[in-house]
Amino acid sequence: MKTGQINVQTENIFPIIKKFLYSDHEIFLRELVSNAVDASQKLKFLASNGEFKGELGDLKVEVLLDVAEKTLTIRDNGIGMTADEIDKYINEIAFSGAEEFVEKYKGKEGAEQIIGHFGLGFYSSFMVADRVQIKTLSHTDGSQAVQWESNGSPEYTITEIEKEDRGTDIVMYISEESAEFLEKARVQGILDKYCKFLPHPVIFGTKTEYIDDPKGEKDENDKVKRVAIDIPNQVNNVSPAWTKAPVDLTTEDYTNFYREVYPTTVEDPLFHIHLNVDYPFNLTGILYFPKIKENVEVQKNKINLYSNQVFITDNVEQIVPEFLTLLHGVIDSPDIPLNVSRSYLQSDSNVKKISSHITKKVADKLAEMFRKDRKDFEDKWDDLSLFVQYGMLSDDKFADKSKSFSLLKNTDGEHFTMDEYKEKITALQTNKDEKLVILYTSSLDEQYGFVQNAKGRGYDVLDIGGPLSAHWIGKMEQSYENVTFTRVDADTLDKLIQKDIEIPSLLTKEQEESLQPLFEEVLDKQKFKINFESMDSNDAPIIITQPEFIRRMKEQQAMGGGGFFGAFPETYNLVINSNHEKISDVLNTKTKKTQDRKVKQLTDIALLAQGMLKGEALNAFIQRSIELV
Repeated sequence: MKTGQINVQTENIFPIIKKFLYSDHEIFLRELVSNAVDASQKLKFLASNGEFKGELGDLKVEVLLDVAEKTLTIRDNGIGMTADEIDKYINEIAFSGAEEFVEKYKGKEGAEQIIGHFGLGFYSSFMVADRVQIKTLSHTDGSQAVQWESNGSPEYTITEIEKEDRGTDIVMYISEESAEFLEKARVQGILDKYCKFLPHPVIFGTKTEYIDDPKGEKDENDKVKRVAIDIPNQVNNVSPAWTKAPVDLTTEDYTNFYREVYPTTVEDPLFHIHLNVDYPFNLTGILYFPKIKENVEVQKNKINLYSNQVFITDNVEQIVPEFLTLLHGVIDSPDIPLNVSRSYLQSDSNVKKISSHITKKVADKLAEMFRKDRKDFEDKWDDLSLFVQYGMLSDDKFADKSKSFSLLKNTDGEHFTMDEYKEKITALQTNKDEKLVILYTSSLDEQYGFVQNAKGRGYDVLDIGGPLSAHWIGKMEQSYENVTFTRVDADTLDKLIQKDIEIPSLLTKEQEESLQPLFEEVLDKQKFKINFESMDSNDAPIIITQPEFIRRMKEQQAMGGGGFFGAFPETYNLVINSNHEKISDVLNTKTKKTQDRKVKQLTDIALLAQGMLKGEALNAFIQRSIELV
């Protein structure tokens, strides 16, 4: 028997490990199972290298729960350790066995499969255990099995023991405050989260499966009986789709893997991108395009980051550009640096290269889809547009690439690239200042009358909705010279697309001045600014508009951004068509009471057209309309 002190700089190392090594204590199970898989990987590598000539056998990791003894054991039949190796890799905490292994075999085929990042992983066991034992037998011929034990202080003991099977058992005597890790469901949940795709089988207890009766016994319906049997509960898929070559996978395989990663998702993804890079960095994975909903935040953090099939985190914003966090899927790269907790991703040159590569792959995929089958791409556009808008706003390189496939959709359901659309509308929608005016609606139902009025003049109207539209429109105006976007209800048509032609007014200045007080009496003067305008007599008698700049700034503030200007007041223009017969009728009405009634009715109709007539005012309008009928 040997006793000694672990070679640490300070006796306080164990309390620090216990409390602060990992922010989330459940990580200990990931670390220990990963180390056990690593031990199996090392042995497999040595066998392939000719350095281990024994029988590999069935390499696996077992997680054993003993509630009565209050122990949780992680068992592997991998490389094992000698007493000297325990001294070096466990007691001399400054060294990492995995890192030395990688250094020794650097450049040799298969060496990249060793996890190798996590030298302190074993010590995470002391976050949840009062006492930890290592029972191990090395793979080398003639080795003596040994047991290492510590109660969480720098003191330890090493004793020789009897152990028949090669490999290592980590036995944790779970502390009272960590009793949750003695619950089967809790352990299963952690294994499902972190160990779902490890490259060697991870077994946790048994599960029940139903098979045909081996004896062939039949039930009352003359069918072979189904009998229950207990089989090993393997928690992981050792060959997930991203580890295979794309040529070996079908569309169904990709969809099934999506279901495996996101079992509660109802809808299938639109399409996928298979990543497979080995130079200048290692990166594999599969990214899926989901049907993106209106709420951007809900979609985020659905990409899972792995390192050699060990789950690290689903917070990948430092690995991929922010807009790509709307995608779902898996990224696996051993080249992404991690700190001891493996939960914070440090920015370095490899991370930046990976980020740029993924952006390029996504843009190339979209461009390829557009070229190969434009009709299919257009059918998917409603589900893609929010993602593309987000990308264009947050990544200049993506914005530049997206010009070839980013689409505009008009109210007739036709799709155009920006260049195609400019060519379509230039002749009619260029104003007197030689600026191209692009009309759009954010809600066809709410702005239907305005859209129809514009189309009646021969103008085309785009359908641009969604939470990012105000920011995206601003981006487009910056990207294209002499182009301005304006919502179809932002002003009268003659103001939106100003021409050199002027329509004479049927009202004199004095008549307009006599009418203005009648409208001011029924409106909030702080909220509405009254203007008279000589419009086409077929246009509405009164139109309520909100200037494009103010409305767009308010929308940008609602989504974040634009706060520099402060809060924008709720102000509108009430535009009176001086050439409409109903306005002349008000002017010619003899009694003040009837005049007021007509003014109120016309004003309420304009408010109703903009969805601004509600509650008591709406009820009064309905009653008044019934009486007028």
